[in-house]
Amino acid sequence: MQYIVGIDEAGRGPLAGPVAVGAVSIPSNFNKNFFKSIRDSKKLTSGDRELWFELALEARRKGALDFAVSLVSEKVIDRKGISYAIKLGIKRCLAALEIPKDSQVFLDGGIKAPEEFTHQLTVIKGDEKIPIVSLASIVAKVVRDKRMVKLSKKFPEFDFQMHKGYGTSQHRKALEKYGLTVIHRRSFLT
Repeated sequence: MQYIVGIDEAGRGPLAGPVAVGAVSIPSNFNKNFFKSIRDSKKLTSGDRELWFELALEARRKGALDFAVSLVSEKVIDRKGISYAIKLGIKRCLAALEIPKDSQVFLDGGIKAPEEFTHQLTVIKGDEKIPIVSLASIVAKVVRDKRMVKLSKKFPEFDFQMHKGYGTSQHRKALEKYGLTVIHRRSFLT
């Protein structure tokens, strides 16, 4: 196989903002030492995630790896559901990276690539066990977090830069006081 691909999502559960799907592609002869000490994005500090993101950008500039992140909006989530939104994000990432159908694709949790990718493996806690999935998790989370920080400027009363749209008590209090914004997932708030 020419390529190995890792895929994960970030932002499945928040009450606001998009879901992010990240995919990382490496050639099969990639130097695996690059992944030394990588961990699931949820187990890293935001500073560590930013550092890994910069390392991924640098490796991409050098042509050593490639990655894509697809942000699928709250409107799509409300209309079609979170599972559909994640599947759409996976399709977009694989298309953006021009992944050959015979590549080895590793996915986290319960997500799957389109059926034409015959060599795919979904691994529970893949973001902890498979380094390339960990990196996909990191790039997805960093891109989504940056989007939520940008949205916090548009909706300052919600402090999205702090909780990234998750259902914290601070976020729920702001919802009670100010009501829904256009970036809230209405289907998550019924």
